[in-house]
Amino acid sequence: MEKVYMTPEGFKVLEDELKNLKFVERPAVVNAISEARALGDLSENAEYHYAKDKQGFIEGRIRELESKLSRAEVIDVKKLSGTSVKFGATVTVFDESADEEITYKIVGVDEADVKRRLLSIEAPLAKALVGKNVSDEVKLKTPSGEKEYEIVKIEYI
Repeated sequence: MEKVYMTPEGFKVLEDELKNLKFVERPAVVNAISEARALGDLSENAEYHYAKDKQGFIEGRIRELESKLSRAEVIDVKKLSGTSVKFGATVTVFDESADEEITYKIVGVDEADVKRRLLSIEAPLAKALVGKNVSDEVKLKTPSGEKEYEIVKIEYI
C-alpha cells in the first residue's frame, strides 16, 4: 500500500473530520432517513432520496479517511533538518517572471492550500524543488509558459 505523507497537523485535521462523520454526521443522516420514511411513499419522497445520497457520501468519505489514516506516514517537520528541499520544508523562492520572493511549505496532498502557500508534495513545483539546494534554479513548464525560480532559503520550522 502506498504511504500518505502528512504533517501532525494534517493528520489531526483528517482524524477530526473522521470523528465528526462517524459520531455526528452519520447518526444525523440515519435519523433523517428514519424521519423521511415515516412520511410515507418513498418513490416520491425527496427528503428520503436526499438523505440516502448524503448517507452514501458520508460512508464513502469515512472509508477514504480510514484508508488514508491507516497508511499515514506522519512526519514531524520540527525534527527535520538539512540543506536540501524535502517534505515539510519551508522554501523561499525568487520567482523570476514575477520579480518577487514567495515562501511555500511543502505538505501532504490533503493539507495543500495555495492561498496559504501550503504546496502539495505532488504539485509540479514541489516535485521540481525536492532535492534542490539554496541557489539552485528550477525551471517549470506551466500553461502560461516556462517559469524560473531560484531557491533563496530552506527551513524546517
